Amino acid sequence: MLDLGRLRALHAVATHGSVGAAATALGYTPSAVSQQIAKLERETRTTLLERRGRGVALTDAAHLLSAAAGQVLALVEGVEVALEEQRGAAVGELRVGAFATAARGLLPTTLVLLHERHPQLDVRVVELDPPDGLEAVARGELDLVVAHDWVNAPLAVPGPVSRARLGEDVADVLLPVGHRLAARESLTPEDLAGERWICQPEGAICHDWLVNTFRGAGMEPDLAHRVAEYETQLALLARGIGVALLPRLGRGALPDSVRAVPFRPTPTRRVFAVWRTQASRRPAVTAALAALRECWGLRDTA
Repeated sequence: MLDLGRLRALHAVATHGSVGAAATALGYTPSAVSQQIAKLERETRTTLLERRGRGVALTDAAHLLSAAAGQVLALVEGVEVALEEQRGAAVGELRVGAFATAARGLLPTTLVLLHERHPQLDVRVVELDPPDGLEAVARGELDLVVAHDWVNAPLAVPGPVSRARLGEDVADVLLPVGHRLAARESLTPEDLAGERWICQPEGAICHDWLVNTFRGAGMEPDLAHRVAEYETQLALLARGIGVALLPRLGRGALPDSVRAVPFRPTPTRRVFAVWRTQASRRPAVTAALAALRECWGLRDTA
């Protein structure tokens, strides 16, 4: 009988494209993944990996076996979900992912609530961007992910994944208190024409939203500083550098030297939870969704 762990290692290499990437996804060392596949080769008496330059490539037999492994792993997951559902308790390990501000502004209270209500549930958290989170759920690396998108920068959800809306998170324009526009009641794209923006790097959802919003108004924003961490953006603003657009979730208290001004039209990002559709009845997933919904109403939006 083929070993399930070895099949999982081969499937991970096929999915991620390399032994190193598979090891990262599985939480193993590359050496451990290579050993698993070497054992599988001996077990099947078949060559599964071939050297190609500095990397490896799957043989035709490996592709065939990996496809079958995907079906077996999905079947095993279905059985595990059915057993957990039969027990009726949220137990075992639940792997949760979230984008940075949700990890800071939503997950702490959610984790405490889950621990109080389901002490046998072992929640493990990883911070990652929404597109990466959706892919991780679809591949089975994570059980549930908190993600977000904007109306004018929607995020595609993979076929085998379900989603549930948690709510909407508003963003404001942040300016140094000495800025000429800091005393305004609200601001429009036209008001901010020519400003030097602090924004996330290209490819980030918030970056795309900012660019699409100003282009929709017939302007090109001056993206002077591309900074991934909101804390760093705030540090720049506190020293009188640039303007920024920051969501309220996970933002925390602003420095005295920074003021938040509402933007019009109001920038709203949609926050939602995603999980593999096959696990919809899993008690751990339903418990986590209930906790996320409850804690969303308790979040700090100051």
